[in-house]
Amino acid sequence: MSLDEFSLIRRYFSDRASASVNSNVILGIGDDAAVIQPPPQVELVSSIDTLVAGRHFPDHTAASDIAYKSLAVNVSDLAAMAAEPAFFLLSLTMPAASDKFLRDFADGLFAAASEFEIDLVGGDTCRGPLSISIQANGYVPAGRFVSRAGARPGDLIMVSGQLGNAALGLALIQQRLEPDPGLGKPCIDALNRPQPRLDMRNLLRQYATAAIDVSDGLVGDLRHILEQSGVGARIDKQKLPVVDWIRQQDEYDYALAGGDDYQILFTLAAENCDQALEQALASGIDLTVIGEITESAFVMIDDDQQLDLSNYKGFDHFDT
Repeated sequence: MSLDEFSLIRRYFSDRASASVNSNVILGIGDDAAVIQPPPQVELVSSIDTLVAGRHFPDHTAASDIAYKSLAVNVSDLAAMAAEPAFFLLSLTMPAASDKFLRDFADGLFAAASEFEIDLVGGDTCRGPLSISIQANGYVPAGRFVSRAGARPGDLIMVSGQLGNAALGLALIQQRLEPDPGLGKPCIDALNRPQPRLDMRNLLRQYATAAIDVSDGLVGDLRHILEQSGVGARIDKQKLPVVDWIRQQDEYDYALAGGDDYQILFTLAAENCDQALEQALASGIDLTVIGEITESAFVMIDDDQQLDLSNYKGFDHFDT
């Protein structure tokens, strides 16, 4: 297939992006830039991530999964700041303009865009090693965003969902683990099609003192909160929400440093814990208290032992 850049954009992206779900998009794909009219009394939240073949996803990953994940991880950043997705821009670099790759990529991209209610409003394409950059933008009511900088000593530490599933999925794909009935497809799906926790926006706005999405592993991402907030933390290994296999095999590195979970890690005042848990339960949101914020130090309690996490570094799943 021989398509120039503009023909490629028209064939695979422009027509499907024209059905905007966001009434604030005045001018989308097809001009030098998009034009957006933000709603009144909101603040704009922007995030950008680049995913590179062989680094952020295995080389043989399906094109539809690559596209879905590329958008999902950016939307996850918006969710962590309690923002509502609005529009995004795409920069796609690929070795060749393969019809099958582009068709499958567009299917995955627009499936995610529809699910997350976010509009593609522009972008760029280029020839080169496969990589995908997406800038995602969302809105949050003025003054209601959540950052990494508000945790205070005495706050409790909570996390949504389970930790370590995506890292297990990668280990299974790379055949570093034997197939196990308790793992398999759910873990591979967690890696290829992460689910941004958009269901937590209102909860975060109401209760969170600080928040981050878990993209680089629990320890690394909690460390970001501690550094930005100028505090320490104590977490309990036995309270980490993990699949039975991790607990039975005592393979907690998958949860502590595996990455790619895209769950929400946040802190809240201890007096608000019960109310937040009740509200979460009523909304079908799965939360676990895993520790508390302290004045200083970063440690993990494992029964009667205490592990210093200040210099903890887990394995790199792409370091072979």
